[in-house]
Amino acid sequence: MRELKRVVMFCAGIIFLILGLAGLALPFLQGFLFLMIGISLLALSSPRFRTWLESYTRRYPQAHQAMQRFIAWLEKNIGKTD
Repeated sequence: MRELKRVVMFCAGIIFLILGLAGLALPFLQGFLFLMIGISLLALSSPRFRTWLESYTRRYPQAHQAMQRFIAWLEKNIGKTD
């Protein structure tokens, strides 16, 4: 069951990333919002992606703090996959 949840969250993360990239070019989609959701879902489903995200966002403290709060909110509402 956890593996299925992890795969579904990974696929949803990829879909949200694609929507976010499209949203950066199209005026009617909120690109940043979809990118943030996609990155957070990928961080929940992949330990490797989460360590990369941790190391990358530490350079930008406000972005790191916002991403940590959002990931904590997702873990509380969706649950962990680890």
